Amino acid sequence: MNDTLQLPIDITHIQELIPHRYPFLLVDKVVELDVDTKQIVCQKNVSYNEPYFQGHFPGRPIMPGVLIIEALAQAGGVMTQLTLGRDAQSKLFYMVKVENARFNKQVIPGDVLMLHVQMKRLIRNMGWYYGEARVNGEVVASAEVMCAGAKG
Repeated sequence: MNDTLQLPIDITHIQELIPHRYPFLLVDKVVELDVDTKQIVCQKNVSYNEPYFQGHFPGRPIMPGVLIIEALAQAGGVMTQLTLGRDAQSKLFYMVKVENARFNKQVIPGDVLMLHVQMKRLIRNMGWYYGEARVNGEVVASAEVMCAGAKG
């Protein structure tokens, strides 16, 4: 972990940590990080210009739930890179399992999605995370996500 890490962490630094790029980079900023408890809070600004709103649903745009889960997994990947440092930098993390996913409220353009993720376990190359996506403090989605690391 870099001792000079300054919060918030912007999109430029996030792109150095995970390989995702537009239109599938779903983390805009890291606003909180607790290395000791392995918790992170990231931000995703939901814009009407997102390409998925053209088809989901025209006239009533709603962010697809699977992309909210992907955003939680990406936040977990950012946290893993920041907390494990060099040990994780040569790995790509692939989502391999989702459990107990719940979608409580629709996410629409203009919402600011706050991604609260905690690493529950890290065993060898497998990480298990619990995440909640919140808008205005209200939980809109939650899930447990397992990711596997592979050489990058």
